[in-house]
Amino acid sequence: MSMGELLYEGKAKRVFATDDPDVVIQYFKDDATAFNALKKGTIAAKGILNQRISAHLFEVLAAKGIVTHYIETLSTRQMKIRKVSIIPLEVVVRNRVAGSLAKRLGREEGEVLAKPLIEFYYKDDALGDPLVCADHAIAFGWATAEEIVELRVQAATINGVLKERLAQAGIDLIDFKLEFGKTRQGEILLADEISPDTCRYWDVNTGEKLDKDRFRRDLGGVEEAYLEVARRLGLPTTVEED
Repeated sequence: MSMGELLYEGKAKRVFATDDPDVVIQYFKDDATAFNALKKGTIAAKGILNQRISAHLFEVLAAKGIVTHYIETLSTRQMKIRKVSIIPLEVVVRNRVAGSLAKRLGREEGEVLAKPLIEFYYKDDALGDPLVCADHAIAFGWATAEEIVELRVQAATINGVLKERLAQAGIDLIDFKLEFGKTRQGEILLADEISPDTCRYWDVNTGEKLDKDRFRRDLGGVEEAYLEVARRLGLPTTVEED
């Protein structure tokens, strides 16, 4: 399947049309951003590794009955996905305190939460993707009350599956961001990616960060961390282009 017109370009991916109106191709870039694109750079082979890790985790979720936009891998940077209209809410699931939650509430980073916390953020870079509540989403028409319930249920289920899979790899899933979309038929399914760009991964024994926080916080070893996640998941770590 060949790539057609460029439909969308974001900070980390491009989306191209195909000859099927319900199918698009998602291309993963090496561009890296943080703090709503205030910090920019590149991470060598990031696109290749994020595509590989995302495809694997989408397949893990599919095996548990969770519907995603992923269809198949086409190349080192491309995956065929179902076309959706993205719901303008980032759904963040937190198992431990980290990042903005620690700053916002003055809690110690790494604190274990009594139960997973699910938050909603309005997708708008110009506004800094502000934290919102379910009532905001309903009032402004971003999602219905029924859809909010579905997003919560799906996010909680996804969290359980991912935590288990990553624990097998010696990785503690601290928190992560999900995006959902609607098909033309109105079905809500998981979209975007699941990778070190969108998740916080810590080594279960040492607490070493294996995600984009290494880029955000100038910790060094960014490329090595992405490679380590792929290695632990049993995925190829060669990064030659197709």
